[in-house]
Amino acid sequence: MADGQLGDMARNGLLHTFRLFSPKPSARRVDLSGRRMVVTGASPGSLGYETARTLATWGAAVVVTALDDPAGLEETLRRRLRADAADGDRVTARRLDLRDPGSVADFARWYADEHAELHVLVNNAGILLDPLARWREPQLSPDGLEIHWRTNYLGTFQLTAALLPVLLESGRRGGGARVVNVASHQHSRGRNARLFAPSERYHSWDAYGQSKLALVHLAAELQRRYGGDGFLRAVALHPGSVYTNMVARGIAASPRIAPVRTLAAPLAALFLLNPVQGAQTAIHCATAAEVRGGAYYERCAPAQPSPDALDETAAARLWERSREWLDGLSPKLAP
Repeated sequence: MADGQLGDMARNGLLHTFRLFSPKPSARRVDLSGRRMVVTGASPGSLGYETARTLATWGAAVVVTALDDPAGLEETLRRRLRADAADGDRVTARRLDLRDPGSVADFARWYADEHAELHVLVNNAGILLDPLARWREPQLSPDGLEIHWRTNYLGTFQLTAALLPVLLESGRRGGGARVVNVASHQHSRGRNARLFAPSERYHSWDAYGQSKLALVHLAAELQRRYGGDGFLRAVALHPGSVYTNMVARGIAASPRIAPVRTLAAPLAALFLLNPVQGAQTAIHCATAAEVRGGAYYERCAPAQPSPDALDETAAARLWERSREWLDGLSPKLAP
C-alpha cells in the first residue's frame, strides 16, 4: 500500500474517532411544497430511504428508485409517511439499474413523460460489493467494465446527463435546481492518474474510491459548465460513516463474520451513524438556501476534498471521456 494511502487511512481514522463524540449533523427543516425531486437507491435501511422520507415529509413530491421490488418500496415508504402524518402519495417508486444503459434511458424517458419539472436530483445509489477486499481480480459489469466504476459513476453520469435538460429548465423557471452526489471520504483513495490509466493491481476499496472521486469531479464540472447563471447548483458530499443495509450485506457475505453478525451489528451501530443521521448532509445539500454550488460537504457544512478532487483539468478530461462513452451507446439510449 502506498504511503499516501496509509496517510489517508490514518487521518480518516483519527477524524472518525473524534467525531464519534461530536454532535451529530442535522439539517434544518425547509418547506418543500411544490418541489419535485428524484432520490436514487432508496431501499429500506439505506441513506436514500431516509433522505426521501424526510424530503417528502417536508412537502416535496419524490420519485425514488430501487433495483429490486420498487412496488414494495413504494408501499413501505408510503406507509411510513402516513405514520408520520405526511401525505404518502407524495412518493412514487420506479426500478432503476445503473449498470444497464437501457434501464437508465427508460427511467429518464418515463420521468420526462410524467413530470414537467425536476428541482433536485440526489444521486445516492451505489455499491460496495467487496467490503473485506477479498477479490484479487475486478468483477465486471455485463458490458465489461469494473462493476463499481460502471455502477457508481458511469451509470450516474448517464442518468444525470439524461435528466439535465429538465433540471436546467426547472431551475430557470424559478427556485433553482440542484444535483447532489453522495460520494464518500473514501474518494481520497482515488487518484486522477487512475481515472485514465487503471492500476495493474486491483483492490476493491481503491475501485470504490475511484468511483467516488469521479462523483466529486462530476459535481464540480457540472457547476463549472452549467452553474454560471445561478439556476443550477451541483455539490458532492460525504454522508459520514454509516451503518446501512450495504454494510450489513457485507457482513453477511463473509463466511468468517456472518456467524457473529448478531454481535457485529450492535457494535457497528455504536461506532457508525445510523441512516437517519447519515442522510442529514444529503438533505441539507438538497434543501438549504446557503449551499454553495461546486463545493464538497460533510456534516452539513463545506469541507475540504482530497487534492486530486480539486484538479479542474482532470475533471474536464473525465467529463469529455464520459461523454465519449455516453455517445458510444446506442443512439436510442444517449440523451
